[in-house]
Amino acid sequence: MGLKKYRYYFKKPRSEIVKDVLYWLMVAGAVYIAASSPSFARNIIRDHRRWKKYSRKRLYDTFYNLRKSGLLEIRREGKQIYISLTKEGKKKAGYLQINDLKIKTPQSWDRKWRLVVFDIIELRKTHREAFRGKLKELGFCLLQKSVWIHPFDCEAEIELLRSFFGLREEDLRLIVAEKIGEDASIKEKYHLN
Repeated sequence: MGLKKYRYYFKKPRSEIVKDVLYWLMVAGAVYIAASSPSFARNIIRDHRRWKKYSRKRLYDTFYNLRKSGLLEIRREGKQIYISLTKEGKKKAGYLQINDLKIKTPQSWDRKWRLVVFDIIELRKTHREAFRGKLKELGFCLLQKSVWIHPFDCEAEIELLRSFFGLREEDLRLIVAEKIGEDASIKEKYHLN
């Protein structure tokens, strides 16, 4: 996948409603609603409280546009309407999940460093650049070539990145260390005592 395509996927959706629909379908998988009423939007609003903040027209238009752009599939079988993400829709939803990734700052530091060591082969230069960019966004700082450091627990976030980028254990390692040598400047960067 080229850098242009990465930029497309890492772009935030123009509206919250698109993000909400993609997240909802990513978490729920295939969803079905009763098709007994002629109003598709009314059924979704009735069945899911989160949609009440959007107008029926906006909700209907969003589903229509996502379907038209190939991100979701809506099909009717008997008295049910089935809604699911397409393969392309699942990718977009995954990218959105990565976009919103954050490492929580605990009230007190456990005095352990998290080191991310990675080796992504040259053929996957785009992956490497995107991965580095994501580490920077998450607040990691470069300790030395391909070794990044963070003071707070980030195991779940690194596992999500590993999965998202299709990396193996030997491509990406998370090391938890109590000592890394002289760390005063790094502690200062993170405002740690």
